[in-house]
Amino acid sequence: MGPASKHPQRRAVNATEPTQPPIHPQHTDFMKPLLCLLCAISFGLSTPVAAAAAPPLQFGVGLFQPDKDKNDATYRPLADHLSKALGRAVVLRTVDTWEGLAKSLANGETDIALLGPWGFVLANHQAGAKAIATVLYDGRPEYFAIIVTHPKSGIASIADLKGKTFAFGDKGSTSGYLIPLHHLMTLGIDPETYFGKLIHTKHQAIETQVTRGELDAGADYNRNRNAMIEQGLIRAEDSRIIWTSAPLPNDAFAVSADLAKDSALIASLRGALEAVGPALKTRPDLLPPHYTGFVKSDDAFYKPIRDAGLATGKLTPLKK
Repeated sequence: MGPASKHPQRRAVNATEPTQPPIHPQHTDFMKPLLCLLCAISFGLSTPVAAAAAPPLQFGVGLFQPDKDKNDATYRPLADHLSKALGRAVVLRTVDTWEGLAKSLANGETDIALLGPWGFVLANHQAGAKAIATVLYDGRPEYFAIIVTHPKSGIASIADLKGKTFAFGDKGSTSGYLIPLHHLMTLGIDPETYFGKLIHTKHQAIETQVTRGELDAGADYNRNRNAMIEQGLIRAEDSRIIWTSAPLPNDAFAVSADLAKDSALIASLRGALEAVGPALKTRPDLLPPHYTGFVKSDDAFYKPIRDAGLATGKLTPLKK
């Protein structure tokens, strides 16, 4: 329409034409609540009530921090960000082992999860969980597994570890278990017989016990060691790296097999995750220090971890 349609001319009313009778004040009082109800219904039909009525998403997060309380406090802002972006409640659940988190994603206790690469591969292999994004650390989607010892231990290489005390992370850990195990196996080493004592414990405990001289050596990852040094939990001079892996894909943001079928929700989730990086400029609490956002990825990015799982016999090839 042209501009004239915005201001239509008023038509003269013939005196003989019927006009609307005046509305009695009592009628107005009666209609007010009715009008409010109609407006509310109309507004509700035009807003995503389906999303509001949807059940909460259970968001599982691994124990990246030294304890559960700190972990919850660290990742709750991210859960709140996702909830706001999706228009749906997101409930944060810290799971204290990587293996446990992988199982929770596989059995439906969690719907979405931020978990280590090996944990993701386990959940993918066992129950069809899907990776939709990878976290960035200092702008990179990769990190490294390491083996650490105390500088005064006299240990300079893996060959020096024979008969020593050694710690792996839990069996759901990529850098703390799968990748160093794979490397040892390529050297013909059976950890059960090579080391004098072998234990499994948490990443933070490995670094702490190595620096105190309570362990001869242990497996960890570079991000954890760097963070513990920055936080004053260990001293750099009390820890020395004697082996570093090839680059490994960072932690995966994954969804359950059932949720992966909802393409609209997956697109919204990816959008919310990709918005985290820019949002960190004004909301630095969305992620821990050095984490700089998320980048879109998929299961194929985690092929090196899957290959290591198959090579070590920790994964059984799927039947075709």
